[in-house]
Amino acid sequence: MSHVVVPVRYPLTSHSKNTLAKAIEIARERDAQLTVLHVDLYHDSHHVTRSELKQSVESAFDVPEKMRYAVRKAFLVEETILEEVASEDADVVVIGHKQAGRWRRMIRKLVDDPDVESYLRQRVDCELVTVRAN
Repeated sequence: MSHVVVPVRYPLTSHSKNTLAKAIEIARERDAQLTVLHVDLYHDSHHVTRSELKQSVESAFDVPEKMRYAVRKAFLVEETILEEVASEDADVVVIGHKQAGRWRRMIRKLVDDPDVESYLRQRVDCELVTVRAN
């Protein structure tokens, strides 16, 4: 079964909603499992629960049946997303344009090649879809 992972902010911002809408569309097209991920930062924790995330998403969208919600506590958003993508063996990661920019800055610190998609493909072997704000 195909698997899509979409990291979002909580509470859902308009940009997170756009990203989530694209992830839902992709999951439906591929009949895929969809994991909605929120990374709750230790240093800026809002103590978000999985039920709060689920309720927020389900009140905003008609969600597919194969839905999973995950809230991870972490210090670094990017590393946590990469870990989730790897652990779920995701086929597709849908990220917002702003998140792509953060990943690009992080990757520049690690490697000379700022191509985020190539970097992720080498490490997690999945498709990366970037969603721009409307």
